[in-house]
Amino acid sequence: MARIPIEMPRMGYDMETGTIAAWVKQVGDSVSRGDVLAEIETEKSTVEMEALAAGTLVEQTLAPGQEVPVGTVIGYLDDGQ
Repeated sequence: MARIPIEMPRMGYDMETGTIAAWVKQVGDSVSRGDVLAEIETEKSTVEMEALAAGTLVEQTLAPGQEVPVGTVIGYLDDGQ
């Protein structure tokens, strides 16, 4: 089983931090590449964050409302390998 980290994405050129507005997928949910995992708030808007890999969401390391720097691990997928 390979755990794939999900990182806070850079949604804009000058974005340094982001806030999880809501998790769309929950722990145990199957995820396909391109599925919306979470809604991310930036200074300017709320953006849907898509999965970059397929697997099962096995951990959410941050709850909605937490602001973290770009690149911070916010959860993990298990690719089943």
